Amino acid sequence: MSDDNKNLSDDLEDMIGEAKESAKKAGDKISQKASEISEDAKEFADDAKKAASEFADDAKEVLSDGKNIGIIAHITFIGWIIALVMNSSNKTEFGSFYIRQMLGFWLLMFLVWIPFLGWILGLVVMVAWIMSLISALNGQMKPSFLLGKQFQEWFKSL
Repeated sequence: MSDDNKNLSDDLEDMIGEAKESAKKAGDKISQKASEISEDAKEFADDAKKAASEFADDAKEVLSDGKNIGIIAHITFIGWIIALVMNSSNKTEFGSFYIRQMLGFWLLMFLVWIPFLGWILGLVVMVAWIMSLISALNGQMKPSFLLGKQFQEWFKSL
């Protein structure tokens, strides 16, 4: 019976040894997988930081070129006021150009209250406004055919 106990003891030790070896292999695999995931996470974090930095640079470029200010100035009188405030903190030639242009259009729009002549002037101002908006969208500083150069001269302090 002692031979049977010895065989059982040897078999048990072999099984325990195999279990330890399997556990060690599983631990090594888990450790390796964790390292891979950690590397992937670091790479993802670096990519995210890079993308955020590029986005911030793009946002600064968009806000600094004045094109947005020029477009916003065309959208209602409140848009013109918003553009004026935006341009005051970071003056750009493009933004200032369209702020002066739109101020002239807004002042001309007061004349639409004159019967008949004012209505025709209102249509002409609307056409000039559309052409000005298209120029702003294209990034061009074209004075309006309707007193555009005079608006730039009269309102040069803006």
